[in-house]
Amino acid sequence: MNIVILGSGNIATHFAHNFYNKGHKIVQIFSQQKVNAQALAFVVNAEAINQISAINPDADLYIIAISDQAILAIIEKLPDTLNGIVIHCSGATDIQVLNKFKRYGIIYPPQSISKNQDSDFSLIPFCIEGDNSITFNILFNLIQEIAPKSIACTSYQRLAIHVASVFSNNFANALFQISYDLLFQNDLPFDLIRPIILETALKVQSKLPKDVQTGPAIRNDEITIKKHLDFISDQENWKQIYQLLSQEIVKRKN
Repeated sequence: MNIVILGSGNIATHFAHNFYNKGHKIVQIFSQQKVNAQALAFVVNAEAINQISAINPDADLYIIAISDQAILAIIEKLPDTLNGIVIHCSGATDIQVLNKFKRYGIIYPPQSISKNQDSDFSLIPFCIEGDNSITFNILFNLIQEIAPKSIACTSYQRLAIHVASVFSNNFANALFQISYDLLFQNDLPFDLIRPIILETALKVQSKLPKDVQTGPAIRNDEITIKKHLDFISDQENWKQIYQLLSQEIVKRKN
């Protein structure tokens, strides 16, 4: 398959490498910063471009792998005469933003992917959607080559996955940072709680989170909860987070 990738960042880099290694031809890499396009294009033997007008109109697949905020602007600039399938990789952007094209779809990885860190796509259940069954089958068969755990997913389901990912990844990471700051303020290393973070993550690989919940809220230990809130009394945001999450834990218990 001949593929054009619009973007040179995290997901664009991994798509380029994975599809190239499977024998697909990466025709072009587009980036507004040509030096970025050139860096990725060099690795996958592609042409680097920084003008939409230079995009090859005869590719089989156009992957829009850029930030959510920039997707609509790129779509507006792309010609609607492209013969290949045009996809984006966003979790929160509806498929209908692509309906100006003849064929369109979604390949969304519910995973935080960094350009300079290996990601094993074979472990990631990519979410696939197409404008019709023919497009879906093309995209699904393509992604199966690199991500065999991929699933069919509507735009509504994909948004649910995206919100769930924010709770479990972005928000959890923010809580890790609060933990780090709290320990640092008391001359303690973050390494002290790395084992419990790992243990928690491992437990939910095989069990429901509510079934492995521990701590003072699940035990209705009001004395300990008050001690904790008093300890962080100078951090109003932390107190509110602590209280809201404790209330959620109690609610889930019942």
